[in-house]
Amino acid sequence: MGFLKRFFRGRAGVQQLPTGTITVDRNGHVVTSTVASAYPKNLLGAIGRDVLGLFREARTAQMPLAEISLQFGSLHITARELRGGAIIFLFPQTALLPTPTRSRS
Repeated sequence: MGFLKRFFRGRAGVQQLPTGTITVDRNGHVVTSTVASAYPKNLLGAIGRDVLGLFREARTAQMPLAEISLQFGSLHITARELRGGAIIFLFPQTALLPTPTRSRS
């Protein structure tokens, strides 16, 4: 997916992953978003266009999808098709902490 290259373009640095949902129309324009406003809108649009591209490619291959779920390292993306557009859920994954165990004395 092309938008992953945008995460790593330029100087290396720590960047917070997006959290929230975006809704895109059939042209890939962001209609609504619950992602923090500090996050680049052009990157959210790129995510939307790439997800719509996946839905189109599946339709072309005669394998229409209603929902896709992608895992990229620490970023989980779930998307559902909405009559040409899509709603996209972005979930950063955190490291699992070990659960405390009780001692059996």
